[in-house]
Amino acid sequence: MATNRLVTTARGTNLNAFSALDWGLFMGLSLIWGASFLFMAIGLDAFHPGLITWLRIAFGALVLLMVPKRPSPPIAREDMPQVRLLSVIWVAVPLTLFPIAQQWVTSSVAGMLNGAVPIFTAIIATILMRQLPGRLQMAGLVIGFVGMSAIALSSSSDGATAAIGVALILVATIGYGFSNNIVVPLQQRYGSLAIMTRLQTTGFLLVTPFGIYGLFQSSFAWPSLLATAAVGVLGTGLAFVMMGTLAGRVGPTRSSFITYLIPVVALILGVVLRDEVVAAVAILGSILVILGALLASRKEA
Repeated sequence: MATNRLVTTARGTNLNAFSALDWGLFMGLSLIWGASFLFMAIGLDAFHPGLITWLRIAFGALVLLMVPKRPSPPIAREDMPQVRLLSVIWVAVPLTLFPIAQQWVTSSVAGMLNGAVPIFTAIIATILMRQLPGRLQMAGLVIGFVGMSAIALSSSSDGATAAIGVALILVATIGYGFSNNIVVPLQQRYGSLAIMTRLQTTGFLLVTPFGIYGLFQSSFAWPSLLATAAVGVLGTGLAFVMMGTLAGRVGPTRSSFITYLIPVVALILGVVLRDEVVAAVAILGSILVILGALLASRKEA
């Protein structure tokens, strides 16, 4: 495990090829988070981005608080700075930026740009552990980077506002890159449910001022409320626990490759249910990131 006082990481407990449980977490996360971009787009039909962020964290935190927890050691005082940092860079900031960005970019493009997370995660893990990813994982990163470049290129012709949305999403993905590393040793010590419950209750308090502002800027619509509730219960509550578990098992870099399948789900749902138009180069990029994910799942060297 790296020894930086605030930003730390560790290797996963399973260095072999993904097990059935790992693949189950991997595929479940891709479906939940891929659909989240569509649900956020529906939420934006009536809700201000601040209200969406506030409600989704509230629903997620409420669900986790209701889940019975197994006895576990209390979070040590020396680990609390990392927990507080995660509540900012994994919960409050990214979950605020994504609905803002989706005012200017489509749900499919937002989902595809989120696929940059493995690149940032691997770079940060390499710096912290002073060890490069395995040969297959490195190949997956390179192929994934090419795919993400193709996806970003597909949105470059949409004007300055689309560029703002892309920039906000990239800031969020950098936060995810740090989070995927920091959460690994914490999950291995305390379990995913305990850590995620603390993160989301703290994150809820942090975004409350923005949420109250958004409440007065929104109108009411049942589809928007139900879509936001789905994002909160599934994409913020259940999925964060699943992601913490996967990261603790297979390590930061390999777990982050989950975002390479999210774009495919977001693209399909955006096109089928929202009549969004996706450039051919973005489809090619999605194919490349799927290949990158398959390479990443192999045994670490």
